[in-house]
Amino acid sequence: MKEALINGLIAELSGKVGKEFIIFLISMVPILELRGGLLAAGPALLDVPMWQAIPICFIGNLVPIPFILLLITKIFDWMKGTKKLKPLVEKLEHKAMSQSANIEKYEFWGLVAFVGIPLPGTGAWTGALIAALLGIRFRKAFPAIVLGLVVATVIMTILSYTVLGTIFA
Repeated sequence: MKEALINGLIAELSGKVGKEFIIFLISMVPILELRGGLLAAGPALLDVPMWQAIPICFIGNLVPIPFILLLITKIFDWMKGTKKLKPLVEKLEHKAMSQSANIEKYEFWGLVAFVGIPLPGTGAWTGALIAALLGIRFRKAFPAIVLGLVVATVIMTILSYTVLGTIFA
């Protein structure tokens, strides 16, 4: 599914905007995030030089995080007041909270690991959502998410520019 979404975004935007803007946008999208941006940037797809792709994808993934940490609970409260959106919010909250055990237990380091280890259902968006729902303060959650993104960047750069780049190039 992620591959299809990445390929669809690349196909739709290619020729209209630069490769760098494409990976920036992919990195901002929930589910894809930095991981998808670096995969798209790698030699198998857009072939953006690694030294350019890393900061673009990192910043792209980081841009929405303060807004999620500071505003998502207010937005969810408003959405729960509407008949049509309430089930969606409850589903999102349930899904996020089902993955919250280690973050709740270890807080800072749990959040770093959750964001940093590239597994399905993890990442900065979900980590920020869980942190907000658990009431973890911004000054603790944001640095943990940034550190987790550094870890994810290292892992995904290695995968995108060496392992996967060699296999799919």
